[in-house]
Amino acid sequence: MSDRTEYTDDFDPNIQFADFSKEFLLDALKSYADYIRKLDGIWYLSLKKRADDDLAFETDLDVWRAMEVHDVRSTCELFNIKGNDVAALIKATQMSPWAWVLEKHFELKSPQLGIWTITRCPTLLALEREGEGRESRICREVETKLFEIRAKTINPKIRVTPLKLPPRQDKNIACQWEFRLED
Repeated sequence: MSDRTEYTDDFDPNIQFADFSKEFLLDALKSYADYIRKLDGIWYLSLKKRADDDLAFETDLDVWRAMEVHDVRSTCELFNIKGNDVAALIKATQMSPWAWVLEKHFELKSPQLGIWTITRCPTLLALEREGEGRESRICREVETKLFEIRAKTINPKIRVTPLKLPPRQDKNIACQWEFRLED
């Protein structure tokens, strides 16, 4: 690891990510995580424009149903996250690439109960700016289903309950979720 923070010098055919500073690599990771979010939004809007919102919505669900399972499994493998309780679910969610672009906080009340609060969500902000009201559908339907898939990947007995969802009354909270492991 070096202190390199840019690639403005001559072309280097042997350059590696390890040639950059830790801080720079963390910035790059966050940027690449946002790339995932932007790609999702661009293809959704493209399909919505070519067909309609219903087809884009259903296609989005199909894609993310598979991606959520992949994301949880690959994140757990990468970070060696073990277990099948809410703590494991929150750790897998906390380390997921798409969560890196959110301002959020996690509260693990016990291994069986956790709360995740998102205070700033770039997707929600874009949907609110768009002004079509799609945040209700995306945040209430898609996100609820995806969190349920994420939870079931860890343990089918984990229940997901949305506590706060758009349209929002409190501009300080984008959404809030409870994860509870039931007996």
